Amino acid sequence: MLKKLLSLSLTTVSALSLMAQAPAGGKKISDELIGIFFEDISSSADGGLSAEMVQNGSFEYSPIERDGWGAGSFWKFIRPGHSLGYIEPRQQNPIHPNNPNYMHVKVERVKEYYDYKGWKGAGLQNDGFEGFSVKKGAKYDFSAFVRNTDGKEKEFRIVLVVPAPWGQDPKAIGEATIKASGSDWKKESATIEVTEDCKNAILQVLCLTVGEFDIDMVSLYPQETFKGHGLRKDLAQALADLNPKFMRFPGGCVVHGGGDGFWNTYRWKNTVGPKEQRKPLKNTWGYHQSMSIGYFEYFQFCEDLGMQPVPILPCGVSCQGTNGGWNMWPTQAQDACPMSDMDEWTQDALDLIEWANGDVNTKWGKVRADAGHPKPFNLKYLGIGNEEKITPEFEERFKYMYDKITAKYPDIVIVGTAGPGSHKGNPDYDEGWKFAEKIGLPILDEHYYEQRDYFLTSRQYDSYPRNRKTKVYLGEYASKDKKLIDALAEGLYLLHVEKNGDVVVMTSYAPLFARKNATNWNPDLIYFDNEKPYLTCSYYVQQMFGQSSGDYYYGDCVTFNRKNDNLLGQSVVFDSKSKKLYVKICNASSETAQANIDLTKFKIKGNAEKTVISGNPMDENNYEKQPIVPITENVLLKAKGVEKIEPYSITMWTIQL
Repeated sequence: MLKKLLSLSLTTVSALSLMAQAPAGGKKISDELIGIFFEDISSSADGGLSAEMVQNGSFEYSPIERDGWGAGSFWKFIRPGHSLGYIEPRQQNPIHPNNPNYMHVKVERVKEYYDYKGWKGAGLQNDGFEGFSVKKGAKYDFSAFVRNTDGKEKEFRIVLVVPAPWGQDPKAIGEATIKASGSDWKKESATIEVTEDCKNAILQVLCLTVGEFDIDMVSLYPQETFKGHGLRKDLAQALADLNPKFMRFPGGCVVHGGGDGFWNTYRWKNTVGPKEQRKPLKNTWGYHQSMSIGYFEYFQFCEDLGMQPVPILPCGVSCQGTNGGWNMWPTQAQDACPMSDMDEWTQDALDLIEWANGDVNTKWGKVRADAGHPKPFNLKYLGIGNEEKITPEFEERFKYMYDKITAKYPDIVIVGTAGPGSHKGNPDYDEGWKFAEKIGLPILDEHYYEQRDYFLTSRQYDSYPRNRKTKVYLGEYASKDKKLIDALAEGLYLLHVEKNGDVVVMTSYAPLFARKNATNWNPDLIYFDNEKPYLTCSYYVQQMFGQSSGDYYYGDCVTFNRKNDNLLGQSVVFDSKSKKLYVKICNASSETAQANIDLTKFKIKGNAEKTVISGNPMDENNYEKQPIVPITENVLLKAKGVEKIEPYSITMWTIQL
């Protein structure tokens, strides 16, 4: 009892200390308001955030996933020296049952063609994701599992080649050799250093020895990945620059899947451990997930960025759009597993917590440790379900999992769902909130995508009860276009969210990524190709809010010359940890606004960093041009004065107190 009282006393002293650091008049708000939501949609993982450059390296593509696909998709048999041979996919005695396909290769003749200058052998060629973008002087790590089926040692030439027109000699811009011996699967590796830049190189694996062999899990990674953890540097850095406080993953509709037997439901246990043992999956968006990025990589990335991981698990019901399409949501039947199966789904959740937080001596803690992370990940949040219709079947299964998880792990904060389209009057939304309050759910996840006018004018959180136990996570939202005016509308709405940061505790724009020529959904926060990302107007607004997180809100420091104007908004936020004050003002109108700023209570010293995002309201960033970028300068800011706010702009002052 003495220890408990002492702990409470220290907590009280700590709270009073924080209050003392924040000037009077502030309202305590969430300091985790801005996060990110990652879903493998629009090729966000394979060919995206994953730095893996080989497409279908495990030969697991399937016609079930997409018409015309198969084990040999994005591969071809080549014989540059007029050699002979063939390839065929096989499944006998694979590396692991989760990875049943591999390619068998027979080289019948090795011949050197006179003008190929050493190009000989036969083997495989992979075109990557619209080619391999490689840089002069960079090094790339190749690996593959190989076994000889004729007992003969094999020599291989691993080459990155510049594509050449028919009849012309290929040009090697990087190569290495490997040798494979033995009749059992063995991982072979080599490093290739590239001699010139190329945007669309191809990879060739040429066997220089007559004979037969099997090959699987062909891989090529740049040596330089984000913090050495296998993620593409530029895309990962774009996320780091948002300064997010959490990351929700792996979806989204990817989570619950659906269909007969829930065959394409995302199960986290299939995504951890050695990559050759992970189980690939056709995702809800209709393409292959290799699980090159799995739960270990998600958690590692959260740790690298100092974010809270927010994994979302399925709860025994399907995505309501799976069997009939998105336009059938209001009436779509919802698949639900038998209640007798719910122990399995619940155990998956309990095992995930043990995997993330358990000691190395626990069953699942050891799996994490064996992957190279003996220290716990310190999981705090766990989501159950993703925008399912709030039916009796859903409620029964959700509560079953919720009760068992909270009984064993009472400190884990459970995030529920308010269904698709989270607005008052929506039956799922209304029932979702009733259900959340009934069971005492800590956080409820709301989703909505709307035209810009909604975000310009709606202030729905002003009317939310302040004493309600259940808080809001705005897990998916966006204006339905990507012009500057849409980003400003989202900015105005986020100012409203900050004002209500005692009710709304987390937000994340969605979707996050979209690959050029492989986009399932528009708009998205970040678009990319093999060369680079391009950052949308909405990205820069999200970045502004992510970089100005705080834990106290002040609503009386800024007034405007135009009263009751929905196109003007402001927020003043103080971060008691960094002692920084952030003043944000948005003007989404065509007229210059006058802001009367009074910061005398903060005792500012006059120096501030001013960041402005502005421009033509109909402009948008794209692959060819990015007219909208933040402009930052150091300025003198009076503790009390008038500032002119230009049309179609959002401005932030950062002040170190």
